[in-house]
Amino acid sequence: MFEFTFMRYALLGVLLISPMMGMLGTMAVNNKMAFFSDALGHSALTGIALGVLLGIHNELLSMVAFGIFMALVITRVKGARSASTDTIISVFSSAAIAFGLVILSMNGEFSSYSRYLIGDILSISRSQLILLAVTLAVVVIVWALLYNKLMLLSINRDLAASRGVRTVLVENIFVVMVAVVVMLSIQWVGILLINSLLILPAAAARNIARSSRSYLWLSVGIATACGVAGLMVSYALNTSAGATIVLICAVVFMITYFCRRRK
Repeated sequence: MFEFTFMRYALLGVLLISPMMGMLGTMAVNNKMAFFSDALGHSALTGIALGVLLGIHNELLSMVAFGIFMALVITRVKGARSASTDTIISVFSSAAIAFGLVILSMNGEFSSYSRYLIGDILSISRSQLILLAVTLAVVVIVWALLYNKLMLLSINRDLAASRGVRTVLVENIFVVMVAVVVMLSIQWVGILLINSLLILPAAAARNIARSSRSYLWLSVGIATACGVAGLMVSYALNTSAGATIVLICAVVFMITYFCRRRK
């Protein structure tokens, strides 16, 4: 299968995307933000729609810009504690996807953007791989610098503040990272599946991890292994790569769940 250039590029894409999903997913699960990436995924359509209205022809740029804006707004409103987190995220998610669909469906033109719903890792190019590699390097560096602060913040926000952690700044950096990674990955994973790819490996790792360190490495390992396995299975069965990867992640989660139950 790897005699084809597009399959080699797809494999490299999986090896670049999966570790980022594994890392960021651990804190998303710790902070009960399972629907956060889903809301960001839905906002991708709004970002594209706003780009169309403003005459921005670079769809990725408009998606990333609006994704960052959406992440910061959700975090700000959530911090006000005027409503539960899941309610706030649900409201923003519903409004974002509705607005995007209304704009993009004008004159029956939504079909040209429907590829973002399911994604296509096989269409990834050399320049996009370079962009993903740079993003992965930045995420790893920021993660190494902020990991302890993020972990303390996920345990207890007040405790983190008392230890000198600038909670608002650290949280904003984290959600911006999630927004950038989600928006960059959507065109290859798909809006409908991006949340699952972020959450499932971390949730599976949490079932069997014995420490925060093992939790992180297990999450990255599960995400990467499922990504490679899903790509190979999708090639053999001629199915959607993103959907196959997510399905394998779900199977791994169920296995780790029953292992935890037995323990």
